[in-house]
Amino acid sequence: MNDAASPVIVVAIEIADAAMADRLASLLSGVTGIRLAAPGEEAAVALVSRDHPTVMEPAEIDLTPRERDVLLLLAEGASNKAIARRLGISVHTAKFHVGSLLDKLDATGRTDAVAHAARLGVINL
Repeated sequence: MNDAASPVIVVAIEIADAAMADRLASLLSGVTGIRLAAPGEEAAVALVSRDHPTVMEPAEIDLTPRERDVLLLLAEGASNKAIARRLGISVHTAKFHVGSLLDKLDATGRTDAVAHAARLGVINL
């Protein structure tokens, strides 16, 4: 139970995919200091997802069209094998594109690349 000394952040989640919304709600229910908003309740934070993330191209990040495709799949959590299958390329080529993204985004890993891309406005989740 939260006391007056520990503020609670009310979070609203709007996601088209009901299964994903349920998974997020389940994950957030165990986080101290966060409470999901009731329908119609005003929230301090709103998480809104689209069917597919969109990619923008800031001037300082020069991504190829294929790198943009790979970045979108990374944002979905796809493995190199899944990226290769979805794009019709070899696993080696998928790995090459991921490495190129890590370099261009100055990221230490796949999750970091997606986080950097989101912060820089390269990808809108």
